[in-house]
Amino acid sequence: MTPFRISVPASSANLGPGFDSMGLALGLYIHLDVERADHHVFFAHGSEETEENHFIWNITEQVAERYGAALPPCKVQETSEIPLARGLGSSASAIVAGIELANQLGNLQLTDEQKLAFGTEIEGHPDNIAPALFGGLTISTMLKNEIPSVRLNDIELDLIAYIPEVELKTKVARDCLPDTYERSYAARASAMSNLAVAALYSKDYALFGKMLENDLFHEPFRKALVPNFDLIREKAKEAGAYGTALSGAGPTMLSFVPKGNGEKIKNEIVKQLNDYQVQLLKIDTKGVSIS
Repeated sequence: MTPFRISVPASSANLGPGFDSMGLALGLYIHLDVERADHHVFFAHGSEETEENHFIWNITEQVAERYGAALPPCKVQETSEIPLARGLGSSASAIVAGIELANQLGNLQLTDEQKLAFGTEIEGHPDNIAPALFGGLTISTMLKNEIPSVRLNDIELDLIAYIPEVELKTKVARDCLPDTYERSYAARASAMSNLAVAALYSKDYALFGKMLENDLFHEPFRKALVPNFDLIREKAKEAGAYGTALSGAGPTMLSFVPKGNGEKIKNEIVKQLNDYQVQLLKIDTKGVSIS
């Protein structure tokens, strides 16, 4: 076995009104460095001792079992730049990494559709899985027997992420949402999403930013769980951002700013936020990759 590396990007789901359907791949990564060994060993990020029951390796074994593949003994070293429970798709990235590890070790030659289906089956929805697999901005949904997905790579924006020290479990953020929406309310919320997508495709980023900040599906109900939600949105707008939204369920927030202005705007805002990691991020356009 020739040593190889699997890299999977982080992702930001929802993007305001694109609730449970839109996702954007980000330039933070999980890496798996794989080489031949006498027996299976998996070293998690920062650990010097092998883990018998690591989440990624469990996914790898599930995929191998599904397709009847034998996995050759190997050493896997995981490193990750993606913070956990911050709304940056860490679990989806780990799932995609596990699927790709099985695909490579078992020579399964899985199609993109098979990878997306298996990842969605485990994660429960495709909004983070699709961008982690394909890169760029993806819009996806679940039909009875397929998961249609469209990708947009040509987005001329800089991104600024505001990552707090606190975690927010997805289940907590999900439980605060209403079980149902009235028809007229849902129609308005859907219109915001439609306009956000149309604005991205037509490169009307000012309109995209406006729709980003007028979500009705989830942000009105989650903002109370997110420290400094209104402050970050206000300061980013003052500094020149088109718009700011929760990344996934939060608590990370993500600003979309004019291309080339990211560093300047980030430096203005970082002075006003304590206990935050403020990062200028790139949009990943490759998705999962092997090197």
